[in-house]
Amino acid sequence: MTRTKRMTAPDAWQIARKESKYVVSPAHGPHDASALPIGIWIRDHMHFAQNTKEVKKILHDRNVVLNGNVVTDEHIGIDVFDIISFPKIDKHYMILVDEKGRHTEYEISAEAAKIQLVKIANKTTLTGGKTQINLTTGANFIGDNSYKGKDSLVIGLVGDDRFVVQQHFPFAVGNMAVIIGGQHTMKTGKLVEILIQQSSLPNRVILEDANGEKFETIEDYVYMIGTSESFLSTWGVDA
Repeated sequence: MTRTKRMTAPDAWQIARKESKYVVSPAHGPHDASALPIGIWIRDHMHFAQNTKEVKKILHDRNVVLNGNVVTDEHIGIDVFDIISFPKIDKHYMILVDEKGRHTEYEISAEAAKIQLVKIANKTTLTGGKTQINLTTGANFIGDNSYKGKDSLVIGLVGDDRFVVQQHFPFAVGNMAVIIGGQHTMKTGKLVEILIQQSSLPNRVILEDANGEKFETIEDYVYMIGTSESFLSTWGVDA
């Protein structure tokens, strides 16, 4: 795997630049190149380890669960709305970004860590007419054909509830959304207009916050988080 120079690592990683020449690179996966390798998060953000050797030991001992799956590779990338648990010490976190697009984490309860907010990338019709829901996290499951791309779902992560849809937030005017990229990162509001671009440019959307202020961003940066109010409060996030 190609190594990443510490000096050229994305600012969102929030790591010291002069400690060593190289740092863990993110593995290929559903997240883009700015995804934070979980090994860096464990060591540099959470300080659960002092070096890469200790990180590998923590992972090798199967102490880390990402979105309901045990993780053993320090290169696995994490990003917005991922749920990370350390069952042996009963610590659970949801990954977000701050207003500057830097990765941050919110400690959440064990109960809140049993569900995840996910975004639908697209759907696939399988043999027999079943609908496969493909998520931006890279996961997929057989689901309801009424769900559409860019909609958000709240799904279970553990046991018999895994991939069971508990909430559905359509990508539609009138519903609540949060912006996860660009100059309006982490602003929330009601989606008031979808501007379809008659070109290769991305569609744009306009959101309105509780104070009546409107702001515009591209469609890809929008993540639906509720209908009449933000569902993020379920995880203790004030947004």
